[in-house]
This record gives sequence, structure tokens and C-alpha cells, in this order.
Amino acid sequence: MAVEQYNMVEVFKTNVQRKGEAKMLLLKLVQLFPEHKINFDLDDCDKILRVQGKSIFPEKIIQLVTKENYECIVLE
Repeated sequence: MAVEQYNMVEVFKTNVQRKGEAKMLLLKLVQLFPEHKINFDLDDCDKILRVQGKSIFPEKIIQLVTKENYECIVLE
């Protein structure tokens, strides 16, 4: 049985408010990064987008989310 390994985790602050918006963004992100585990935590005050994978490209994630007219910054 193969064990999935996600060596890196990157967390982003967004302004995504609704589940439907998050779902649309998730579909686009999963197409671009099919090997990654990606989810939103809209209950968090920072509307967290969490991405786990072997290698993460924050600039590409930010570019995709901001292209859809949402804010997205790496949470320090």
C-alpha cells in the first residue's frame, strides 16, 4: 500500500467567502496541481487556502486565485 507524502505545506490568506467560490477555485487549482492536496478553511478568519505537495509554487497559486478576482497572499 503506497503512502502519500506531502513534504511541503503552504498556507494562503484569501478573501473567499462562499463555499461555491471555494469549490470553483478548488476545481481550477486541482487541474493545475493534480498531485497536491488542496482545501479551504472558510471558518478561519483568514479564509485559509492550504496546499500540500512535494513541491509548491506559491506564485502560480496566487496568480490563479487573483486572476479570478480574489485576494491571495502567503500567510507568514
